[in-house]
Amino acid sequence: MGKDGSPKLHQLEQKRKRLTYWILPVSGLCVFFYVLGAWQGTTRAPSTQSDVYSRVGCDTEKTSSSSSSSSPDPLDFESHHQLIVNNSKDQTLNKFPPCDMSYSEYTPCQDNHRGRKFDRNMLKYRERHCPTKEELLRCLIPAPPNYKTPFKWPQSRDYAWYANIPHKELSIEKAVQNWIQVEGDRFRFPGGGTMFPRGADAYIDDINALIPHLTDGTIRTAVDTGCGVASWGAYLLKRDIIAMSFAPRDTHEAQVWFGLERGVPAMIGIMGSQRLPYPARAFDMAHCSRCLIPWFNYEGLYLLEVDRILRPGGYWILSGPPIRWKKYWRGWERTQEDLKQEQDAIEDVAKRICWKKVIENGDLAIWQKPINHIECVKNREIYHKPHICKSENPDAAWYKDMETCITPLPQVSNAEEVAGGALKKWPERAFSVPPRISSGSIPGINAEAYREDNEIWKNRIGYYKGIVGQLSQGLYRNVMDMNANLGGFAAALLKYPVWVMNVVPANSDPDTLGVIFERGLIGTYQDWCEAFSTYPRTYDLIHAPGVFSIYQDRCDITYILLEMDRILRPEGTAIFRDVVEVLIKIKSITDGMRWHSRIVDHESGPFNPEKILVATKTYWTGEAKQGQN
Repeated sequence: MGKDGSPKLHQLEQKRKRLTYWILPVSGLCVFFYVLGAWQGTTRAPSTQSDVYSRVGCDTEKTSSSSSSSSPDPLDFESHHQLIVNNSKDQTLNKFPPCDMSYSEYTPCQDNHRGRKFDRNMLKYRERHCPTKEELLRCLIPAPPNYKTPFKWPQSRDYAWYANIPHKELSIEKAVQNWIQVEGDRFRFPGGGTMFPRGADAYIDDINALIPHLTDGTIRTAVDTGCGVASWGAYLLKRDIIAMSFAPRDTHEAQVWFGLERGVPAMIGIMGSQRLPYPARAFDMAHCSRCLIPWFNYEGLYLLEVDRILRPGGYWILSGPPIRWKKYWRGWERTQEDLKQEQDAIEDVAKRICWKKVIENGDLAIWQKPINHIECVKNREIYHKPHICKSENPDAAWYKDMETCITPLPQVSNAEEVAGGALKKWPERAFSVPPRISSGSIPGINAEAYREDNEIWKNRIGYYKGIVGQLSQGLYRNVMDMNANLGGFAAALLKYPVWVMNVVPANSDPDTLGVIFERGLIGTYQDWCEAFSTYPRTYDLIHAPGVFSIYQDRCDITYILLEMDRILRPEGTAIFRDVVEVLIKIKSITDGMRWHSRIVDHESGPFNPEKILVATKTYWTGEAKQGQN
């Protein structure tokens, strides 16, 4: 050692020489085996399973009409990732037969036959009641004979093929109101509604004349309760407002189904006894046009639920009974006294929950929720009911009963402050940091992580264009993200003519659905061990990032894949992101579902353990019943 405690120079030199002696041979061996492996890869015979495991070339921006037209090089994972994926030694069990044609319109958790077993009080029998494990189907829901690819957006807003939804009931029952008409082999949607005989477009113009800022980007998300065929939501889209439309599966067949076939966001749902599957402070505007919901019943329970999901400063719009009862009472076949009493009751509930009536003009009445609860808390000295809820989590909404209390807003420091934070106007709102993140209320996610997530999904969508050519060609309209996280996938798709149903798995930690709505996007909670609240064949593209790693230990993933098959259109596409072992297991099941699939590399390259499975549902239909044309 030197005087200062440092090693002597000749000792350092000896150490360098010894290190060099080791590095040179190791490096040589690495180069040798790399060259040998590359030579074997170029001379190896092609896989017997064509187009199964593949990787994408460098040109990820290249698109085509078919995902197989730019076939990637073979990439075989099987020898390194052998798994036992069958529950039986009988290999034929992997082939799923078609269900009987009677199941062509099957909605597992909103099945009318099952619903009749439940209490009719508060319409509980129309809420979600899912099949037991013993009742689950292990067959493929068939499309009706002559099923056709839906019209492309925006033509689909006005037309749908009759063969896809063969129901004429609404065209007969609602003929006077111009909801829907049958014209040869197709339906036409004139845009009419019970309370807007001049059409939804003119009706929205009437609302615009009464609500300031309807079209300046302040209002972006809306909810339509009892939506009919979703014409209100359909015509809001051209004003850059996206509406979540819902209606029950009732005697008017296929209301929500028609909405989805038109390329408009919609889902089966009802205001019964349970909370709607959305977080608190989600929507900028709520709407009811003759939706026949008893708003004043059960101590104002349903208005309290609208208040929960409405953003501070949001609007509630009501048309139809009892509004303008002095003109319509005879047509509604109700007494003037009855209708006046109903409107007085609604007015009283609205006042008690601190809403301000903005205006009543013609057929429309509009109320506004306060931007904070400073005055509302003080008013509890006057209005003892409803009280402010004591619930710790106002966002909890999966199989949770509604409460007859006011959902508290986040605290503010002064009367001018918007509770929870003010939002940017659309479209800036889509990428600005949401208040729930900037306030630190989402554990583990800060502004920097949010921005990084946006960049990641921007790159991923660019990569998806190369492996799913239809994405950039306008061939998809209805898109679902089964594990939406912060909504980055949906935000990156905003430049395409699509809308995205952002699904956050129920009981996720952290719960990010509120962030998604603050971005001006829409979504819902869902437990993927159960069926989704939609009709068959209603989505063109389903995105499933990491879903099966979450659920593989919770329930049989076979039934999740069968549910995806139910809601995916013929020739629709599913994109799975997961580790290779999980993707191989998924592929072993989808092969028996008549899907064509292939595994490709992660967008960052072959060394990332996460891979992507791209699967396409093949076109096939059920057989027509005897005597059916």
